[in-house]
Amino acid sequence: MEWHAAPVGDSGAEQPVDVPGRPAAFAGEEAVRYTAAADVPADAEAATLVLDGVYARAEVEVTGDRLGGEGPVEHDAYFEPVRVPVRPGGSLEAAVTCHAPRDRFGGLHDTDLVPDEQAVPGVWWDARLETHPLPAVADLQVRPERTEAGARLHVRTTVVTGGPLEERVTYSLRPEGELSTRGMMERGAVEVDGPGLTTVEHTIEVRDPALWWPHPLGAQHRYTLAAKLGDSERSVTTGICEVAREDGRLLVNGEPLPVRGVNLLTDDPADVERALEVNATLVRGHAQALPPAVYEACDEAGLLVWQDLPLTGPGEFDVARGEELAARLAARYGTYPSLAAVGVHDDPVDAFTDGLGSGLLDRLRLRWRAWRTSYDRTAAEAVADAVPDGLASIPVVGGPGVDHDAAAYYPGWDYGEAADLDRLLERYPADLLAEFGAGALADEGDSLGPKHDARVDGGAEASQAHQAGVLAAVAGRARRRGAGAVAFALRDPAGSGARGERKAGMGVYAADGEPKAGRDALATAFEPVQAFVDPASGAAVVVNDRPEPLAATLSWAAGDETGERELEADPMGRWAGDLSVPTGAEDVELELAVDGWTVATGSEL
Repeated sequence: MEWHAAPVGDSGAEQPVDVPGRPAAFAGEEAVRYTAAADVPADAEAATLVLDGVYARAEVEVTGDRLGGEGPVEHDAYFEPVRVPVRPGGSLEAAVTCHAPRDRFGGLHDTDLVPDEQAVPGVWWDARLETHPLPAVADLQVRPERTEAGARLHVRTTVVTGGPLEERVTYSLRPEGELSTRGMMERGAVEVDGPGLTTVEHTIEVRDPALWWPHPLGAQHRYTLAAKLGDSERSVTTGICEVAREDGRLLVNGEPLPVRGVNLLTDDPADVERALEVNATLVRGHAQALPPAVYEACDEAGLLVWQDLPLTGPGEFDVARGEELAARLAARYGTYPSLAAVGVHDDPVDAFTDGLGSGLLDRLRLRWRAWRTSYDRTAAEAVADAVPDGLASIPVVGGPGVDHDAAAYYPGWDYGEAADLDRLLERYPADLLAEFGAGALADEGDSLGPKHDARVDGGAEASQAHQAGVLAAVAGRARRRGAGAVAFALRDPAGSGARGERKAGMGVYAADGEPKAGRDALATAFEPVQAFVDPASGAAVVVNDRPEPLAATLSWAAGDETGERELEADPMGRWAGDLSVPTGAEDVELELAVDGWTVATGSEL
């Protein structure tokens, strides 16, 4: 289909655009109208226009003999696809009017964290015209649930019909790849009164299932579920995985997995490989819904996904709307075994307006008094209750003084120095850092504003060195204390928007995918086996995030003094011991030798 578009209210001519896509020419527009036409093959019994990632609110008009409805189709959850079925009859014409958010659920793309080019109202992920017989399976979703007897698959099958129907859908489940468990088959009833789209639910019991595991813990076993109705068949790939949260870790199928993660401000599947390069076990869709392609890549790689609702920043929100979106989000993404957690409200309070003061120097000085912010978490907890069992829920992510479930702490960037994390966690305890880090220029001539300039005296090299130092210090201190850590962010969003000078951000990769110095610093701090020094005591802590026992040699150097220790640690365990570092030493270099390879780090004392 060839698409054209123009801003709503613009009397000028439409221009050709790529759909799916985010036409940069419309950056900053409140509403954009997209139009297209296509010939429907004469031998098709029906056709369905499928639009995925329609941001943020839309009306979809399709000419022709609509199956089961008249007038525009209203759409308000961009992570769910729009489906408009019609009977064939010559040319199909479509008009899609996309609006910027009008409620609190615009999420990341309704903030200045991403350039305007990345927030253009439009169809972001997919646009296609499907032809099929009648009746047909239009969509298939499955949410696996572990049970004492094995597992249960909660299946939602959307069918398109040309009239009343009493039929049965045949479901078949087969293992993927080298998985040797047996498949199964059963049938479920479909009763439809008239033409259009209808969703039916069915439950499939699975005995002795093979589980999907994140890559540090095991294999990524998956199944393909197929649904057949008449001559139509659709299939999805899924996996069985149960996640809960406990003391800063995730319990995956009952086994602990330490959280080492990165926030995603982008939605490119290529970033999954970049997350693995920094030794992450988890990616967080920061106040945005990630597209299916990212989930598919995470399923294959064994990387967990923390999926936020698109809700961020101070202000009240419609609880009923939040509960609805949480349930719909879990249904859409529950098919993917990598979905581990659902976050509700991100950064509900600005600590600087009720604690540190609003001035830049006030922020950087970090006044060590007790910050207290007024925030009623009742609404976020109510929305979190809509998240189904088998997923971890995280109602609130917030800064110091907020009654949060995961912390957004930025020592070394918003306030104080990176080494202040220990003090910060003593005063405002948290077992999970959902956000930390610092901004860094990607190239000379980039800009990050006065906060960056107050921290860095120099160009891109000095900027990246500062970011690397903050990431290493904060991630190291968090891991030494046993807290999960999710850095902010993996990659800078592309584009400049209304701030034409902005070409850099909080990512450890630049917008074009080139690594900054912070990439290596974070990867080292996130090594599954790593050693850290306790600044208060000078003792060492070795963290073993592997599911097997650790036997290693720890060597240290402080000035002209050196030493060595043999150590052992349990699976997913820790070792602590005194290094006898000389009094007065300012820093210590550590080298950990494990199974023929070494990992090195350095710490200020």
